[in-house]
Amino acid sequence: MITAFQPKYKGAFYDLNIEWLETYFYVEDFDREVLRRPEHYILDPGGHIFFAVEEDRVLGTVALLKRAEGVFELTKMAVLPEERGKKIGQKLMQHCIDFAKVQQFKKLFLYSNTKLANAIFIYRKFGFIEIPVEPDSPYERSNIKMELPLS
Repeated sequence: MITAFQPKYKGAFYDLNIEWLETYFYVEDFDREVLRRPEHYILDPGGHIFFAVEEDRVLGTVALLKRAEGVFELTKMAVLPEERGKKIGQKLMQHCIDFAKVQQFKKLFLYSNTKLANAIFIYRKFGFIEIPVEPDSPYERSNIKMELPLS
């Protein structure tokens, strides 16, 4: 089941994302700050956080960070290591796209890294197309930017 943010899942949001960053990249101070205070950085400015939950156990998470009116960054997607490969990330992605369409968002975009070949494949499968990464990209570890126009 996919559910919206609830305070009881705040620790899982932090833990899942820190584990993912430590596994594939590294954790920056700003990462910890955002993950510790998702209400302040994601929800209060108009964003959304979703969780894949099974029997009250969080299996994965994703966030939609508001960047402009109708424009959201798909970010902070992470799945428990033992649950990877079970299409939980794809279910979270589909939920975000469906939610964005219902909310009449203009587009979703994301930053990633080409070393995450499986993730890039999935983004393309969902219709994301590659666009140039701006020189002042907010993420040092990112070398690819993709967007999904919705309107």
